[in-house]
Amino acid sequence: MFAVAAFAAPPPGFDARVVEAMRAHEVPGMAIAIVEDGRVVHAKGYGVRRLGSPETVDADTIFPTGSTGKAITAAALAVLVDDGRLGWDDKVIDHLPDFRMHDPWVTREMTVRDLLVHRSGLGLGAGDLLYVPRTSRSRRDVVRALRHIAPATSFRSGYAYDNILYVVAGELTEAVSGQRWEDFVRERVFAPAGMASSVSDEDDRFANPNRAQPHARLGGRVRGLGTQQVLPEREGLGQVAAPAGGLSSSANDMARWLLVQLGRGALPGDGGRVYSEAAAREMWTPQVPLPIRPFPAPIADITPQFSGYALGWNVQDYRGVKVVQHGGAVFGVLTFVVLVPERGFGMSLQINSEDVVVLRGLMYEVLDDVLGLPPRDWVAAFDAWNRQRLAQGVAALDAAARPDRKASRPSLPAAGYTGTYADAWYGPIAIAEQDRRLRIDFRQTPGMAGTLSHWQYDTFRADWDDASIEPAYVSFALDADGKVARITMKAVSPLADFSYDYHDLLFTPVAAD
Repeated sequence: MFAVAAFAAPPPGFDARVVEAMRAHEVPGMAIAIVEDGRVVHAKGYGVRRLGSPETVDADTIFPTGSTGKAITAAALAVLVDDGRLGWDDKVIDHLPDFRMHDPWVTREMTVRDLLVHRSGLGLGAGDLLYVPRTSRSRRDVVRALRHIAPATSFRSGYAYDNILYVVAGELTEAVSGQRWEDFVRERVFAPAGMASSVSDEDDRFANPNRAQPHARLGGRVRGLGTQQVLPEREGLGQVAAPAGGLSSSANDMARWLLVQLGRGALPGDGGRVYSEAAAREMWTPQVPLPIRPFPAPIADITPQFSGYALGWNVQDYRGVKVVQHGGAVFGVLTFVVLVPERGFGMSLQINSEDVVVLRGLMYEVLDDVLGLPPRDWVAAFDAWNRQRLAQGVAALDAAARPDRKASRPSLPAAGYTGTYADAWYGPIAIAEQDRRLRIDFRQTPGMAGTLSHWQYDTFRADWDDASIEPAYVSFALDADGKVARITMKAVSPLADFSYDYHDLLFTPVAAD
């Protein structure tokens, strides 16, 4: 642990602490940026971009930033508000005439602000399988599919995190500006902020050789156990959902973004503005209260006293001090951004693996130092919490593996389950018999195909050819004639990422032409 000190730079021994934590948890690479009082005090890379390769992470290595990019999408809309071309409380349908929610009344009432604050009535992660882990659809296709997703609650009655309405925000930006969302973000946010290596377009990311590769622990009973493996580079939200979490940035550029945020839109050194101070106030003002569920020991002290969601930001307290923060996850890469406005402090941490233990642990160790709190080994605390979480996941799998399930048999021969089926919002899947096995193919998700093995009764388990995709149970319901009437699904793992929203799917047979 590093010693407590007046914070005017990274705490003493910080580099050694980062390397120690990475080594102990087999993290391939990290990039960390810290700003204070209007200046960059730390921007550095650690480790390697890809396991087994010598290329190191530096301050210009770009990482996918996941949902921390929602604040960039909000900032792009803020620029349009400053330009007088949009209002936060404008009705979305007035700018996007083809926009539809499931409920016509909600369609008419949905505002620009509503797109950004997770109070639409959609369920957690609703519609994510439209683009997770990849897709052949366009952004416009995703927006059109939204009308088929049934709400989980009434409009504006509560909070449930989603990505799909940020995809709508990207389409809205394009409709109002007349530019592709990618181009508008690059020209009106990245360029004035001096974020030279950041990219909004997936093609630009792949064109940059100095980019981090994603990794995850696979091969165990649940994701997070097993060995650290390199994931396919296109594993993630992809280009279509970039407004929700598909940007990439470096430590140097994240430092610039932190300075813009703490400057309420102003660039350091009287360098102009990205957006107005009025827009900055809007983006940091909580709109929806978040339910507070106490974190368990040994990380109970991070439980806030208040928490709310603003426009692309969480606003809450840590030990009584207001913090503005957001996490981001693209499969195989994590990012966390935290700002302490009253201290003029900001920090971003990026990691090319899913080891949240190191990411959040190091963040809280620095935050404690900033606030003058006693030093604590937060990496060890998060490690203990994560081990408990993984153990609970394994225990739940064990409980589901009842000894009597193998005695059951499917109602139909394999050919009876084959056919083309469709869900109203996702679209088509195909189930076919191949080499005496049943195969399932999510047709609009390239590479999402796998084998169905009998689980119990008329439920099968889907194990995908791409082992980084979460396995799922596939349950067939038969009609009175003994034919498949519908198919439902759910994730096998109780710890599966919420973006695998299999449970929202309802497939029915597609009649042959």
